[in-house]
Amino acid sequence: MIGLRQQSVNLFEAYFSRIIFAIFVVAKSAIAKPKFISSKMYPEYLVEPMRAELTNAGFEELKSADEVDQAIKGEGTVFVVVNSVCGCAAANARPAAKLAASNAKHPQKLVTVFAGMEKEAVDRARAYMMPFPPSSPAMALFKDGKLVHMIERHQIEGRPAQMIADSLIGAFEQYC
Repeated sequence: MIGLRQQSVNLFEAYFSRIIFAIFVVAKSAIAKPKFISSKMYPEYLVEPMRAELTNAGFEELKSADEVDQAIKGEGTVFVVVNSVCGCAAANARPAAKLAASNAKHPQKLVTVFAGMEKEAVDRARAYMMPFPPSSPAMALFKDGKLVHMIERHQIEGRPAQMIADSLIGAFEQYC
């Protein structure tokens, strides 16, 4: 049983951490970002091979919110991959996406956005994926502008690419 003193310490720590967080948020928003600092989290040369894994397999790279809107809105099926630099994207997500895309029955459009690089495009794609929380990597299938199948990061981590691809192929068979 936690004593009164320990409860007081726990409450103080929780309160203090919230104050520090609030100060950090206010301070961060007040600091102007110099123009020479990129809004991208990674250098382009680092992510280029990761982009190429999907674009070489027929995926179109979307780099703006308008491109995402044009791809997802309207009639037809669209498969969106939120690409990432993480290990589960390399070992599981990208290979699964390529396997599924090579299925005889697949979406009319194959597109990708890259987390940490084109923030506007990624944010817009994630907005279409609501109510699912933002995650990367992630994969979504849309039909006529509506989300019909979603695979989040927690469904990618630790699972073989073939298992993920099988789930996607099942969705492709149902909706495409």
